[in-house]
Amino acid sequence: MRVLITACCALLAFNCTTVWTAPPREAAGQAAGLTRESSLDEILDALDARGESLNSFTAEVSLSETDPATGDATIRKGMVWLQNLPEGQARIRVMFDTKQANNRVNEDRIEYLLSGPDLIDRTYRTKTQVTRHVLRPGEKMNLLKLGEGPFPLPIGQDRQDVYEQFDVTKIEPKPEDPPDTVHVQLVPKPGTRLDRRFKTIDVWVDLHSHMPRRIETLDRNESTIRATELTNVRINPSLTDADFALPQIGQDWSTIEEAYNE
Repeated sequence: MRVLITACCALLAFNCTTVWTAPPREAAGQAAGLTRESSLDEILDALDARGESLNSFTAEVSLSETDPATGDATIRKGMVWLQNLPEGQARIRVMFDTKQANNRVNEDRIEYLLSGPDLIDRTYRTKTQVTRHVLRPGEKMNLLKLGEGPFPLPIGQDRQDVYEQFDVTKIEPKPEDPPDTVHVQLVPKPGTRLDRRFKTIDVWVDLHSHMPRRIETLDRNESTIRATELTNVRINPSLTDADFALPQIGQDWSTIEEAYNE
């Protein structure tokens, strides 16, 4: 699971265009639209409500990793699909098809699929597929729960639970912020699960859709800033098995299977 978490665990989003395929949340009891003057409680309540009705989403995704000391960055771009299933099950597919480094963009496809107990990790350049059994038989994973899924987000989380795990601060807006967003910083409290991984988690929340537009994470050692941008977001589209079906691989591929490891 750590590979998938690493691949998706920070969010950026300039000019995020959201396509609504679900009724307005007010009809389902969601809080009214946010404003830049909204309180922390109102922002966290809106994120909680957003997660409660988030059955699926797709988006174009851009993941960057930056060394704070040198400024060197690597950027991967692709697509993400996520779907919550009955009985607490869920699945996610992430596909990156380009990599930018040293001002050069190359095709470099990698893909992750978490479905059921297995995480499939593919590297097309080396024709390698690793299948990791990441859950015990019958075990379930909440992909949006803090510390479990790929996004370290307070989506679908009661604000009191968020306050118990983080010191939360509302950050004053800056000119470089994504438009129509409010900025919240989460600092994991000492001894919590995410404190071992992150020093800070910064979230820019869209004032209208209540989805994170940008997330930036600084790791505990302050050696890497990861930022993920989601654009052309579709909320609650109808997804099928075909959206989570990876292409067949040839006999010239190397396949590895790893058992569940505590």
